[in-house]
Amino acid sequence: MKTILLIGIGSGNPEQITIQAINALNRAKVFFVLDKGYANDDLLRLRKDICERYITGDDYRLLQVSDPSREDDPHSYQQGVARWHEQRAALFQRLIIDEVEAGQTAAFLVWGEPTLYDSTLRVFELILDKSSQIFDYQVIPGISSVQALAAQHRIPLNRIGEPIHITTGRRLALEHNAALENTIVMLDAHCTFERFLNQGLHIYWGAYLGTPDEILIAGPLDEVCEQIKNARAKARQEKGWIMDTYLLRNDM
Repeated sequence: MKTILLIGIGSGNPEQITIQAINALNRAKVFFVLDKGYANDDLLRLRKDICERYITGDDYRLLQVSDPSREDDPHSYQQGVARWHEQRAALFQRLIIDEVEAGQTAAFLVWGEPTLYDSTLRVFELILDKSSQIFDYQVIPGISSVQALAAQHRIPLNRIGEPIHITTGRRLALEHNAALENTIVMLDAHCTFERFLNQGLHIYWGAYLGTPDEILIAGPLDEVCEQIKNARAKARQEKGWIMDTYLLRNDM
């Protein structure tokens, strides 16, 4: 039976790789690396660097393939994501059938943590639901950007007795009346935090966490909002992409 490993590789620092992940890297003989088409694709380069750093042998293949682009559906966000997942499932299934031999182990290197706001596990569920292709797959956890954000700002994610709420920028935009105790926001392309000015909130923001290009800004939201927006816009223009995460919480 073929075995597929979904290896969490952290949010950008190669030293965030766990011992379990290193052992998994050395089990695989084929690595699928998704190319998102950025002119300066640091994410692609980091995956290659991780293989070179931690794999002890040279009897593995690294296969670079174009990742299907996700197009927004003007009528339904869910339908747009579902179509993207279907395209990815078809690609992954073809790769597993054509590139992985019987009894062989292959791997996808998943940015951050495979179980937190990542589509890879859902894509594999689609493959298994619609295919007679038999393979086993295992998930190797990684350091998420949420953990990296808290560590870099040297803060706990929650205060005593308080819950943690993890959401997206799209969902946060619908939560105007929510009590933002410890709200962690991922996948926010529109600086949704700006909608929460004049509410006594504090923000801990980070981009490219764990990488040499890391940017950290923290302070009262009313004071640092424009600084974050400007830093984010400049970084995205220079690199062509941005990954950022932030924590919003009320002052006490």
